[in-house]
Amino acid sequence: MNILKKNWWRSLFGLYVLVYLPWFFYLENKITLDYPGIHIINGPIDDKIPFIEIFIIPYLLWFLYVVLSCVYMFIYATNKEFIQFALSLIIGMSLCMVICMVYPNGLTLRPEYISDSIFGKLIKGLYATDTSTNVLPSIHVYNSLAVHIALAKCQALKGSKKKEVVKVASLILCILICLSTIFLKQHSVYDVIAGCLLMCVMYIFIYAADFHRLYNKMC
Repeated sequence: MNILKKNWWRSLFGLYVLVYLPWFFYLENKITLDYPGIHIINGPIDDKIPFIEIFIIPYLLWFLYVVLSCVYMFIYATNKEFIQFALSLIIGMSLCMVICMVYPNGLTLRPEYISDSIFGKLIKGLYATDTSTNVLPSIHVYNSLAVHIALAKCQALKGSKKKEVVKVASLILCILICLSTIFLKQHSVYDVIAGCLLMCVMYIFIYAADFHRLYNKMC
C-alpha cells in the first residue's frame, strides 16, 4: 500500500492502454490483406525459414514477460528508470502504429497445414485472433527489446549473482521471443529488423541522450 501511495503517479502511464487497444483493434479491422495499396512485406528469405510450432511457447510468454516487467519496474525502478521504461514503450508502440497507418503492410506467410498438437491448436488460436497485417515494425520484437534493456539497466537488479541470473534469463527469453515471431510465420525478417532499428533510435533518444532536465521535472 505504501508503494502505491508513493508511486501513484506511475500508474498514470498505464492509461496508455486505453489509447493503444482501441487504436490497435481499429487498425486490425481497417487494414486487411485486401486493403487498397497494402504492401506485402515478406520476401524470398522468409520462405527459407522453417515453420516450428514449439516457438508458440516463447511467443505467448511475451505477454507475461511484458506484464511482469511492468509490475517490477513499477515497484523497484527509480523514478528516472521508470520514466525511461514507460516512455520507451509508449512512444515506441505509438510509432509502430503510425508507421502501419502511413505504410499499410501485411504478410502472406502463414502455412496451409498446422498439426492438431497442443502447439498447433495454440497457433490456430493465435492466427484466429491476430491478423497478418500491421506487422512492420514488429511490436512483439520492439517491446521485448525495450523490456530487456530496462531490466538490464535497473539498479535494483544489480549487486548479486541471483539478480544477474534474472537479467541473463531476460536476455534469453527476449531472443527466443524475437525468433518465435519468424518461426511462427507471424512476422517476416524485415519486421524483426524494423523493430530492432526502431529500438536503436529510441535508445538514442531515451537512454543515450539522457535529458536530465526533462527527467528531473517529471520526477
